[in-house]
Amino acid sequence: GDFLLPGVRGPGGGGGRLELGKSGKDRVATPTAFNAFKNNYVLVYSLMMSGDWLQGPYMYYLYSQYGFDKGDIGRLFVAGFGSSMLFGTIVGSLADRQGRKRACITYCITYILSCITKHSPHYRVLLGRILGGVATSLLFSAFESWLVAEHNKRGYDPQWLSITFSKAIFLGNGLIAIIAGLFANLLADNLGFGPVAPFDAAACFLAIGMAIIMSSWSENYGDQSEGKDLMSQFKVAAKAIASDEKIALLGAIQSLFEGSMYTFVFLWTPALSPNDQDIPHGFIFATFMLSSMLGSSIASRLLARKMKVEGYMQIVFAVSAFTLFLPVATSLLVPTSSVKGSGISFGGSLQLLGFCTFESCVGIFWPSIMKMRSQYIPEEARSTIMNFFRIPLNLFVCVVLYNVNAFPITVMFGMCSIFLFMAAILQRRLMLVADLHKLSTKSQEMTAQDEPLNP
Repeated sequence: GDFLLPGVRGPGGGGGRLELGKSGKDRVATPTAFNAFKNNYVLVYSLMMSGDWLQGPYMYYLYSQYGFDKGDIGRLFVAGFGSSMLFGTIVGSLADRQGRKRACITYCITYILSCITKHSPHYRVLLGRILGGVATSLLFSAFESWLVAEHNKRGYDPQWLSITFSKAIFLGNGLIAIIAGLFANLLADNLGFGPVAPFDAAACFLAIGMAIIMSSWSENYGDQSEGKDLMSQFKVAAKAIASDEKIALLGAIQSLFEGSMYTFVFLWTPALSPNDQDIPHGFIFATFMLSSMLGSSIASRLLARKMKVEGYMQIVFAVSAFTLFLPVATSLLVPTSSVKGSGISFGGSLQLLGFCTFESCVGIFWPSIMKMRSQYIPEEARSTIMNFFRIPLNLFVCVVLYNVNAFPITVMFGMCSIFLFMAAILQRRLMLVADLHKLSTKSQEMTAQDEPLNP
């Protein structure tokens, strides 16, 4: 595949030369090269995400079909989550040193292997979860950094980067997720191939994506000098957090929300089928993703209207706290059907409505938290600061899922609900602190002639 690479680099170089001509005809020629580059990335990213999303709906169900109980499945989730956490801290700098293209190919290989292990009903399956965790942490860092570096290397306008990102996120994190849910449902239920089929489909999509990467991407590396050890990075982060309450608040808010979200990913399957009711996992997953997409479109409306993020996020957190309290309420008020194999119960559909609302809150959360991060957290230390908060959060989620058998599901939901309520309170505090900060900087700017007013 390496022979093709010089050719691929051509359009970038060509684009730079054409810019000098600056005649109308040439200016149009540059975007075509860029569009090809953008579409290639969006296609690859969509294939990568489909490989990820296809595994979502049936993960819990597959393990339960293999005869594992809630506690065992919790530990399997921990294996994936823990490896993603441990690996996530070093994967960025590893990819920078070893090459991003190589990291992207590693993602494909580890995830395909992880899919293959799903065929074994033994606890060896664990191995697959660990690989899956490694893959996930690569997915969230390697592709983005490859794109940014390649975009700049080809000399494209930095403004165009957001075009590629928004298209990739709309497709890869939105549309593809919905289609993947429906497709997984089709394979597993409607066509009757069983819950392992979506994992095989995921492996196929990843293999196609890998072929495209190997044949059409060029390698790029990060800043090699940034190989600072974790301790020194954490000192920087700790200093930033200690010096600015806003950073501490934002980190805590994000951790509380993400913690609830990851716990929810585990809980929704057993919550909707407490007595092994037959529920269409893929279809439900697709409605979750649709809700989440709706949420992000609401967020972009709100942000476009210059709505105050710190203001509306309080409401979002309060609403999400309420939605995850619903299962607690329904279990107390609505009698559950104890018939095995029946469809979803009334309490179940009520919860499903709540879960969809929660997913829309998730959709609003991502763009909004990104906006606040860009306002409050200095760019150079951003990823380090986020890791600083993520580690205690992930440890906590691991502890909860590891001991999942010790609590009834309703207790878990209650805990998530309290987390989200705390996030709402901290968000309120952040708004007040930010306003005070603005006021104090304003009062410092006041001129000397105003001084005599308050003797």
